[in-house]
Amino acid sequence: MGTEKRQRQKEGRQARIAAAEAAQKHSQRRRKYVSFLVMAVAVLALFALVSHFTSKKSSKVTASGSTTTTAAAALASAKGKSCVATKGPLPKGAPAVPVQVGPPPTSLVIKDLKAGAGAAVAATDSVTVNYIGVACSTGKIFDSSWSRGQTATFGLDQVIKGWTQGLAGMKVGGERLLGIPSDLAYGTAGSPPSIAPDEALWFVVDMVSATPATSTTAAGGSTTSTTSAATTTSKAP
Repeated sequence: MGTEKRQRQKEGRQARIAAAEAAQKHSQRRRKYVSFLVMAVAVLALFALVSHFTSKKSSKVTASGSTTTTAAAALASAKGKSCVATKGPLPKGAPAVPVQVGPPPTSLVIKDLKAGAGAAVAATDSVTVNYIGVACSTGKIFDSSWSRGQTATFGLDQVIKGWTQGLAGMKVGGERLLGIPSDLAYGTAGSPPSIAPDEALWFVVDMVSATPATSTTAAGGSTTSTTSAATTTSKAP
C-alpha cells in the first residue's frame, strides 16, 4: 500500500509538472503570436501612412502640371490673329486706346493724338510717362500706369524696340498711339501670363518729361553715356 501511494504521489507531481510546462509553453506561444500580430499591424499602418503621403504628393505634382499645361494652352500663339477693339473698363483717368481693328500691324504704327510743346525725346533719354497697353488679339488691357496711380520712369534704351523707336522724336507734353508688331515687342516668347507669343501690342503714351543722357569721358579717351534717372517706378514695357 505504501509503495502504491508513493507511486501515485510521484505520478501526480509529474502530471502537475507536465501541466505547468505545457501551460508555460502555451503562454510563450501566445506571447509570440501576439507580438507577431502587433508587428504586422505596425508594418501595415506604416505602409498605409507612406502610401497616403506619396499619393498626396503625387496629386500635388499632377495638379501643378495641369495648371502649367492650362496656362500654356491659354497663351497659345497669337500669330495671324486680327486685332480687336479694347475690352473692359478703362482705368480711372486713362485715355481710350484707338486700336486699329483688323490684321495685326506688320510695321511700327506711330500716330500723335496730341502734339507736345516741349523738347523732343532722344532714343537714349530717360523718360517719365503715363501709358496704357492693350493686346491686339484679345483687346484686353494688360498694363497701365493709371491703374497704379503713378507715372513710370525708365531709360528709353531699356525697353522693347517698339517703344525705343516709337517714342524717339516725340515731344514732352504730347500723347502718342503706338501699334507694335510682335517682333518689336515680346516676339515668339511673349510675356506670360498677360502677353501671348507673337502678340502685337497697342499703346497710348503720355510723355510727362524727359532727361537727356549725360556723357562722361573715361580713361583712354573713351566716351560713355548714362541717364540721370534715379528710380524706376514700374516695370518697363
